[in-house]
Amino acid sequence: MGETYAQIYRRSIEEPEGFWAEAATGIDWTRRWSRVLDDSRKPFYRWFPDAELNTCHNALDRHADGGRGDQPALIYDSPLTSTVRTYTFRQLRDEIARFAGALTRLGVAKGDRVIIYMPMVPEAVIAMLATARIGAIHSVVFGGFAAKELATRINDATPKVIVSASCGIEPGRIIAYKPLLDAAIEMADHKPDHCIIYQRTQCLAALTRPRDIDWYEAQIDATPQPCVPVAATDPLYILYTSGTTGQPKGVVRDNGGHAVALKWTMSNVYGVKPGEVYWAASDVGWVVGHSYIVYAPLLHGCTTVLYEGKPVGTPDAGAFWRVIAQHKVSVLFTAPTAFRAIKRDDPDGKLIGKYDLSCFRTLFLAGERSDPATLEWAERHLKVPVIDHWWQTETGWAIAANCIGIEQLPVKHGSPTKAVPGWDVRVLNNEDKEVKPGDIGNIVCKLPMPPGVLPTLWRAEERFFKSYLERYPGFYLTADAGYRDEDDYLYIMARIDDIINTAGHRLSTGAMEEVLASHPDVAECAVIGVADDLKGQVPIGFLVLKAGCENPQHMIVSEVVTLVRERIGPVASFKSAVVVKRLPKTRSGKILRGTMQKIADKQEWNMPATIDDPAILDEIAEALRTIGYAR
Repeated sequence: MGETYAQIYRRSIEEPEGFWAEAATGIDWTRRWSRVLDDSRKPFYRWFPDAELNTCHNALDRHADGGRGDQPALIYDSPLTSTVRTYTFRQLRDEIARFAGALTRLGVAKGDRVIIYMPMVPEAVIAMLATARIGAIHSVVFGGFAAKELATRINDATPKVIVSASCGIEPGRIIAYKPLLDAAIEMADHKPDHCIIYQRTQCLAALTRPRDIDWYEAQIDATPQPCVPVAATDPLYILYTSGTTGQPKGVVRDNGGHAVALKWTMSNVYGVKPGEVYWAASDVGWVVGHSYIVYAPLLHGCTTVLYEGKPVGTPDAGAFWRVIAQHKVSVLFTAPTAFRAIKRDDPDGKLIGKYDLSCFRTLFLAGERSDPATLEWAERHLKVPVIDHWWQTETGWAIAANCIGIEQLPVKHGSPTKAVPGWDVRVLNNEDKEVKPGDIGNIVCKLPMPPGVLPTLWRAEERFFKSYLERYPGFYLTADAGYRDEDDYLYIMARIDDIINTAGHRLSTGAMEEVLASHPDVAECAVIGVADDLKGQVPIGFLVLKAGCENPQHMIVSEVVTLVRERIGPVASFKSAVVVKRLPKTRSGKILRGTMQKIADKQEWNMPATIDDPAILDEIAEALRTIGYAR
């Protein structure tokens, strides 16, 4: 009989070097380590400091040459172009080796940077892994990002080559990427030597010769490249996340710890076996796409699904069930916002019954807080375990989860369960003391953190220290607020900035959102704190109603106000809510609460670069005006 979660967790905290050395045996190394953890520069720790490996080899070559050559490695499914294309491990390895040859011929070498600005097409994955193959560093920028934002990333990463596509495709519209790329290069101080452009038939781009090279032309007579060994501590990629100063933060991921941690999570957190089909319904421009579309499944020898579509509208709210049934997906990982959209359009789950989901075993949700109402809806209609788990761009993999590959613990709705082995999670107050169970505090992780977590920010070690390590010496500040219950289950309630102070009481907007989401007519919701002369801040709720809802809006508003009063109490001062057609979100599905708050408080605000549809903010402002807020 295997070890329990408690036994494995205890060993990971008490003997971290032995624990992660054992996990590292699942990776091929060109040179093994002489020590597991370098703690000579506290609080800056490094894992496997003198080891060497190549991540592309571990993701592809060892499977292609080790008995999985004919197994599908990547399934590209695009309802937007009516395309399904499958690559075996051998085919994908060969395509990547050839594209690596194209990059090498353009002068890209070990340590150089390559920016990848592409939609959800196989060529994006090929470019990522080809860069890793030759020891260079990729930085994927979400396709369609504004030119100004792309320019800041070009200046920070100083890429030798940019790989892009002529366009991205959204339901009902084509987004031309090349004009955005040209404008970004024009704005940027740094200029790339070359751009490789993948031409999509839906929108062909004019190339600026000799800088721009067609994707296929670049590979003519290119010599397929072997894998270049790099230090375990060398960067694999830079992924930019928003910074409070307006300057994006370049999260660095190393090669060695990243490969060890991600491979370990596939069997232990997700309970997936090599050869099974795993689908992360995200985008390669986000950390979930990096970790669980591209790297973790391939490192583990799984088939990964690359989906260019939406949870609804491509063509309907049964899109996910069609993909699962068609490709025999065992495990799906997506964001709660995707399921809220599905629940909104198909509240009774009628479309689920149209598909054979007998292959489907587990649903994982992350990326934002999973409200209990959405979890319960998924459990009721899918009849499989629904696992909420919590992690961040900076961590690269889960901090807290129900590790079903080890031992499935009882589910508590609203909680991502307990800390994953390797993570020593604490809840501290502003005086650096641990709070008692049930009290909200700042969630931190004791150093050293496990492998695969950011070791620094790109060329900004001091900013890394001040952003994450300075506030609580010896700990990493997650910037999330929450609490732990008597059973050590974690509850992530909000970002620290989303804890509001009402008449001296610290209240969680996430707790209020739980109550609103429990109303039978509410499909999605958000709560923000707005300035109040008497109480400092008071909460306001935004409600998106389910499709086909016939109850009067004023009645629903009255009912949710009553619910908050009953379940949280009058202390919440929750008296205002407004019905809206949709919520403003980033392209990754996160609700833009900070921007909504500035609109409500009549403050100056800038259009977020990551917003999915800018017109939504006008709708939010108009809704706020109807209840006496906003200009």
